[in-house]
Amino acid sequence: MDVHVHSAITAGLRRRGVEVLTCQEAGLDRARDEDILDYALANRWIVFSQDDDFLRICAAPDFKHNGLVYSHKRNSIGRILSGLVLICEVLDSRGMESHVEFV
Repeated sequence: MDVHVHSAITAGLRRRGVEVLTCQEAGLDRARDEDILDYALANRWIVFSQDDDFLRICAAPDFKHNGLVYSHKRNSIGRILSGLVLICEVLDSRGMESHVEFV
């Protein structure tokens, strides 16, 4: 989970049995977006963010990442949770490599 993701999203995923790591828990609360994506790649995590900068970074042709799930801030927490749970059920980490999914 990116730094500014609402804690209710993290809590909701955990209640549904989804393994989640926040940037704060990983010691990345002050890290650059590229560093967060690099950490996720090295540790086989998929990043969830509502920050448009992640879309720009992941769109670079030579930038490797383990996957990005993006949602606009205007989406409700319930809608985001439903979308994230569906993505977890349908896609595995291999299916997300260098892929961007939208909620």
